Amino acid sequence: MRHDVSLQGAGRTDAGVHAEEIYAHFDTEKDLIEKKETWLYKFNSVVPFSIAFDDILAVKPDAHARFNATERSYKYIITTKKDPFLVGFAYHFPHKLNVSKMNEAAALLKEYKEFSSFKKTHTQNKTDTCVIKHAHWEKQGDKLIFTITADRFLRNMVRAIVGTLINVGNGKSTVEDFCRIIENKNRSRAGASVPACGLYLAKVKYPANVFL
Repeated sequence: MRHDVSLQGAGRTDAGVHAEEIYAHFDTEKDLIEKKETWLYKFNSVVPFSIAFDDILAVKPDAHARFNATERSYKYIITTKKDPFLVGFAYHFPHKLNVSKMNEAAALLKEYKEFSSFKKTHTQNKTDTCVIKHAHWEKQGDKLIFTITADRFLRNMVRAIVGTLINVGNGKSTVEDFCRIIENKNRSRAGASVPACGLYLAKVKYPANVFL
């Protein structure tokens, strides 16, 4: 018998942002695990081709896709070469960047906890504190890929961090300037937010005890 469900995702993103992995939870009395492959086929047959269900996992009754997440990872892709196949999936930035300086600045993010300099203006949060565990740029051919992992992120935070790091990479700011921007806690001092098309939610981590 059909019944309505309330779907709760692991988080929200701006329009144009992609997700390589994201979780959502809902309550149902149906046994979806016993006939998992059948249900995955049914789910995938009714959603747009841009969305794919990969797995169904049984969780405890009080599990929550958003609030039980302990860690999220994002990546941002810059392409230095014009590539029609990456339109809408990467930020085309055909200018020279000092990746070493960008990584020097990115590594310092782990030394801070308060990131109001990088949050979207006019947004209210209970706290602007985040624990960043990893932040690094890697060059892959004509691509520059930034990966960042934290316990939580503020709205627009990753795109603002990337824009500010680009300013370090092209010489508009120094590594010392980057630290001062964080310490000033003023969004207007940071760089412009980069386009949404290059941002990907890459991974969401949960404690093992939420699963059955």
